Amino acid sequence: MAAFFRSLFRLPAPHPVLLENRELFRDFDQGRPLGEYTFVVCDTELTGLNRRRDEIISIGAVRLRDLQIVPGETFHRYIRPRNTDPNQATLIHRITPEQLRDAPSIEDVLPDFVRFCGDALLVGHFVAIDMHFLNRAARRVLGGTLSNPGIDTMRLARAYKEARCRDYYGYCDQSMSYNLDDLSREFHLPRFKPHDALEDALQTAYLFLFLLKKFRHGGIRTLKELYRSGRTLDRIF
Repeated sequence: MAAFFRSLFRLPAPHPVLLENRELFRDFDQGRPLGEYTFVVCDTELTGLNRRRDEIISIGAVRLRDLQIVPGETFHRYIRPRNTDPNQATLIHRITPEQLRDAPSIEDVLPDFVRFCGDALLVGHFVAIDMHFLNRAARRVLGGTLSNPGIDTMRLARAYKEARCRDYYGYCDQSMSYNLDDLSREFHLPRFKPHDALEDALQTAYLFLFLLKKFRHGGIRTLKELYRSGRTLDRIF
């Protein structure tokens, strides 16, 4: 049946790296302490936000182990787009057309990124956007989607800030910003250059570690508890 649908929708057979990825999460356990997981904090730079037309032009990632950034274990690649004029990216990302014309294709980069991630959980700021474009590329290039669970720092920041506001003021200002740069400034975190995939991944990593420290102080110890935190933060901060 699977082969029939692949033929019907012209999907490639699963790439070996994707089969390995699936096997790593076959018996995934959400009940372990947070410190026992490896995380890969990632960011993608895109030609735009059209979910059907635009493409990934850069992937940046940094690894966390024992709730610390692992020095030297980073991933950063430029990617040559298939169908989009590379000049469009220059205005936002400061990536030159020459960098993209000489860059490898997504077919070359994506398997390396999946191997870099290994059994890590993927963390991103509004991670759904990154995962949409990564999985859209993975379906075409690898024959399926990634199995790595995702964690959204924007969602965690919203839960943390709303719980704190209700605790102190009894209500929450819905106009609060959850922009990555604004949150980093508010929480006095180290600052990195925006609109660069690796720098944004590092910025997100510092935000994630800051929030995990707050959540663990509030009694959240396991990944399952972190996923449920949006329903429990009123009672723990």
